[in-house]
Amino acid sequence: QVQLVDGGGGLVQAGGSLRLSCAASGSIFSINRMGWYRQAPGKQRELVADITSDGIINYADFVKGRFTISRDNLKNTVYLQMNSLKPEDTAVYYCNALRGNWIHWGQGTQVTVSS
Repeated sequence: QVQLVDGGGGLVQAGGSLRLSCAASGSIFSINRMGWYRQAPGKQRELVADITSDGIINYADFVKGRFTISRDNLKNTVYLQMNSLKPEDTAVYYCNALRGNWIHWGQGTQVTVSS
């Protein structure tokens, strides 16, 4: 089993920055990939970025160099550094982990970007 605790969201003005974090515990050695999804009201959940255990990173097109995902294997934590935030980035951001054939989710953290 894997437990994910995510946080770091908040209220920020357009152009500001936030850093999200997600700490994993449990069967951490079997985690193949960790990442971030987001879901805005009335929209489906969408991939923001993810990173494999080998360090391969995938970003959504809308990131366009603004976000950076990283992983601290010693702390079993994945981060999402979000810069140049836009109002359309407003959503609940969910940490995600793939362990074998199982997908695990964090509780979600709210990111609100005001104009």
